[in-house]
Amino acid sequence: MPRLSYLVLLAGIALCLSNPVYAQSWPQRPVSFVVPQPAGNSPDVLCRVIAEKLSRALGQQFVVDNRPGAANLVGTQSVARSAPDGYTFLFATSAALVTNPYTFKKLPYDPIKDFTPVAMVARSNHVLLVNPEVKAKTLPELIALEKSAPGSLSMAVDGPRNLSGLIAQSINKQAGTGFVLIPYNTTTNAIQDSITGRVPVTIQAASIAESFITAGTLRPIAVAGSKRVSSLPNVPAIAETLKSVDLQGWFMLMAPAGTPTDIVEKLSSEIARSLNSPEVRERAPTLGFDVGIGDAVTPAGAKRFLEAELAATGKVIQELGIEPE
Repeated sequence: MPRLSYLVLLAGIALCLSNPVYAQSWPQRPVSFVVPQPAGNSPDVLCRVIAEKLSRALGQQFVVDNRPGAANLVGTQSVARSAPDGYTFLFATSAALVTNPYTFKKLPYDPIKDFTPVAMVARSNHVLLVNPEVKAKTLPELIALEKSAPGSLSMAVDGPRNLSGLIAQSINKQAGTGFVLIPYNTTTNAIQDSITGRVPVTIQAASIAESFITAGTLRPIAVAGSKRVSSLPNVPAIAETLKSVDLQGWFMLMAPAGTPTDIVEKLSSEIARSLNSPEVRERAPTLGFDVGIGDAVTPAGAKRFLEAELAATGKVIQELGIEPE
């Protein structure tokens, strides 16, 4: 055999063998999970639970790296540009993957081309809350109160094009109300203004709202989605009053495109094991999360879920008449 052909053959064999060997030894150093939102927000809370479980299971530290800013763009773009070596992943929000593509004219990343889905981690339940002084204890009563004095009630949201903003706009469209949306850059400021009554209505992730509900400083009116959640069993779903309002947040772990398949599969399997552990199964509902969403915890299932959510979200945004900016 000519020397050049022999060397090419050896190189091919080495390439075929390298990935499995690499995955078997992975991780050999700390792994970074980039969260494109501030510490303390809903995705950050869950990511830290998962990272702790993975650190114990795989013997390396899984570090939560908060990179908030520009409607999830800062953190998401940073991972899209990261080396696909198995040491940087994106703990992606639904806003980053399926809302931003329809609300930004120029998005600095492509949710399909620039990433490889690892696992669908959880759904995040959102709650419509009011200041206790508001004279409404149910969604129909809140709708009637707003209609009695149109434009008199303001609602704190994370932005008109983010999840709570879309939920608020859906309520206005379906109920014929005129809640005034007040966007906030931080959850802390939004909740504080609702507690003081400056902005008497807000929509927040259940994981963040729980302590304020328990303390009685905010009163839950309804949960977003089509069904009630286990952490708030006595709070009706918005869809029990407005059938077409069925928006929920969710979180998916994504790898930069080109990350070795066997590393993706290994991490996906460990995440599934973590999500099925008694500790997470017991804790997640109390934080307002639904974990272990069928086969979407696998890379292939996560990809199908992402594609379906992209199509569904596009339809909602079109119906609301939101144009990209």
